Amino acid sequence: MQLTRRQALLTATALAAGCATPGAGGDQNAALAAFFEQSFEQALDASPQLATRLGDRRGYDRWDDPTEAEERRQLDARLAQRARMRSQFDAAALNPADRLSFQLFDHGVTRAEQGWRWRNHDYIFNHMYGAQSSTPAFLINQHVVVSEADAHAYVARLNGVRPLMDDLIARSNAAAAAGVAPPRFSYDGILATSRGVITGAPFDEGADSPLWADLKAKVNALDITQAHKDSLLAAGRAALLESVRPAYDAVIEAMTAQQARASDDDGAWKLPDGDAFYANRLQVFTTTDLSADDIHTIGLEAVARLHGEMRAVMRTVNFNGDLTAFFRHMEQAPQFYVPDTAEGRADYVRRATAAIDAMRPRLPQFFGRLPQAALEVRPVEPFRERQSGLAFYERAAADGSRPAIYYVNTFDVRALPLYQLEALAYHEGIPGHHLQLAIAQELEDVPRFRRFLTFYTAYIEGWGLYAELLGKEMGGYQDPYSEFGRLALELRRAVRLVVDTGVHARRWTRRQAADYILANQPATEAEALRDMGRYIVNPGQATAYLIGQREILRLREQARATMGTRFTLSGFHDAVLANGAVPLDMLGDLVRDWSTRA
Repeated sequence: MQLTRRQALLTATALAAGCATPGAGGDQNAALAAFFEQSFEQALDASPQLATRLGDRRGYDRWDDPTEAEERRQLDARLAQRARMRSQFDAAALNPADRLSFQLFDHGVTRAEQGWRWRNHDYIFNHMYGAQSSTPAFLINQHVVVSEADAHAYVARLNGVRPLMDDLIARSNAAAAAGVAPPRFSYDGILATSRGVITGAPFDEGADSPLWADLKAKVNALDITQAHKDSLLAAGRAALLESVRPAYDAVIEAMTAQQARASDDDGAWKLPDGDAFYANRLQVFTTTDLSADDIHTIGLEAVARLHGEMRAVMRTVNFNGDLTAFFRHMEQAPQFYVPDTAEGRADYVRRATAAIDAMRPRLPQFFGRLPQAALEVRPVEPFRERQSGLAFYERAAADGSRPAIYYVNTFDVRALPLYQLEALAYHEGIPGHHLQLAIAQELEDVPRFRRFLTFYTAYIEGWGLYAELLGKEMGGYQDPYSEFGRLALELRRAVRLVVDTGVHARRWTRRQAADYILANQPATEAEALRDMGRYIVNPGQATAYLIGQREILRLREQARATMGTRFTLSGFHDAVLANGAVPLDMLGDLVRDWSTRA
C-alpha cells in the first residue's frame, strides 16, 4: 500500500472544506456524528477522485484540482474546522468511540498542518508512483462504466487530462527550480511510462493503447445502441488524440528538460532542509519519535536475527555452504520459478489465488469479525508493469461495484520466486491488507472518514507484515522453502530500515545501498536497484513495515501477559482491527484497554 504526502494531505484537508457548524445543544455524541458526516460529504464534494474511488458518481467527469492554491484552501478550511470542533465539543465528555474519532480527526489536521512546510517536497512525477502512471491507472481501475452517462464522464476526464497535466507540470517545474527533483535515473522510468501511455492505437498503427483498449471494452459492454457506442468511441478517440497525446507530449518534454539538469544524488538530504524533511517523513510513516539512527540500529539487529533463523532452515534442508551461497541457490534453482511465458504468469496468479483461498476457511478460528468484500488476484496491467512495485492491494469500492484487488506484477517472473508466494499472498490478501482495510471500510459504527480516509502506514503495513507471520500460525508454510520465503520477505523489511536511513540520512549512494542489499538478502542486481529506486523516491515509507510489526507483536505479548488464560488471538486481532487505522501510540491504548476489560 502506497500514499504520497500530497495525496494524504489533499484527502485529509478535504474533510472540512466548507463544513457548517454543528447545531448547539443536544447530545454531544450525536452532534459530533453529524459533524463528521457533514465533513465527509464536503470531502467528496472537494475531491471527485476520492468520490470515484468510493463508488460515488459526483464529479464523475472531473479530476481533482492539483494546484497549490487549492491545497492551501483545503488546509485553511481544515484548520478552521479543527478550531470549531475543539471549541464546541468536550472530548472528555464523549463516549470512548467518539473520543477516539475526535482524537483521530484532530491528529489528522495536525499532521496536515505540519506537512504544509513540505508541500513541494514530493516528486510529483517519479518512476514509481508518479502522475504519469497514476492518471491512466485511475481511469482503467477506478472509473466504472455501467451507463452511457458513465462513458460520457470517462470521455470528459480524457479531455481533462491536458489541463491536469499542465497544472502538474507547472508544480513539478517550480519544485525542480527550487531544488526538489528526483535523481537522474528516475526520469528514465517516467519517460518510458509516459511514452507507453501514448503508444498504440489511436496514436499509431500498433495494437490498442491502454486507455483506448479500456474505453472500447467498457463502451462495448454497455446495453445501448451501436450508434451510441460509435458516437462515444469517436468522442473518446478524439479526446485521446487532442488531449491525452499533447498532455503526455508535454510531460515528456518537461521531464526530458528536467533530467538534463538533474543530479545523481539520491537521498532526501539533498533537498532544501532535507534532514528536517526526512525526520518528518519518519515521524509520519512510523507514527513514532524514532530517529534515523534509532531505526538504522533496529534494522541492523533485525538483519542479524533473521540471518540466524535462515541458517536454521539451511540445516533443515541439509544445504552445505554459507548463507550467501544458500541465497544464490534459492535465486538460481529453476524449480522455484514459473516459466517466463504467458502460461507461467497465469499459473502464478492461479497459485496465489489458491493460497488465499486455502486461508479462508481458517479465518473464523483467528478472527471474530470478517470482511464481506470480495477479493481477486490480478496481474498488473502491461502499461505500468515495468515501473510498478512487486505486489500491492487496492481496496474494494464501497458500493460493492468493484472487488478488492491483490495486484501481482508478473512482468519479471524471476522477481516472484514460488517460495515467497505464500508470504506475499498473506500480506496483500488474507489475512493481511484485505482483512485490515476491508474490515475498516465496512465498520458501521464509526464516522466515514475513519473508514475511508484515515491512513497510517505503520499500522497498515505493520499489520501486513504481522499477517505474514500469522500465516504460519494459521497453518501456512508447510515446506521449509516457503518458511525461508517468509523469512526472506521479513529480512527485506529489516534491510529497508538500514538502506532507507543509509541513503536519506547517511548519504549513501544508490550503489552503496544496493550492494548492502545484495550482501544481506536474497536479491538479484535488478531487484536491488528496483527496490532502491522505490525507497529513494518515497523517503521513510519503507521503514514503517517492521516498526509497525514490532509494535503489534509487542502489544500482543503485553496483552497475553496481562490477560493470562483470558487471552485469545481472535480477541486480540479484533481489538487491533476494530477501529481502523490509528497511530501506534493510540493502538497501544486501545489494546491495553481491551486487555483490562475483556
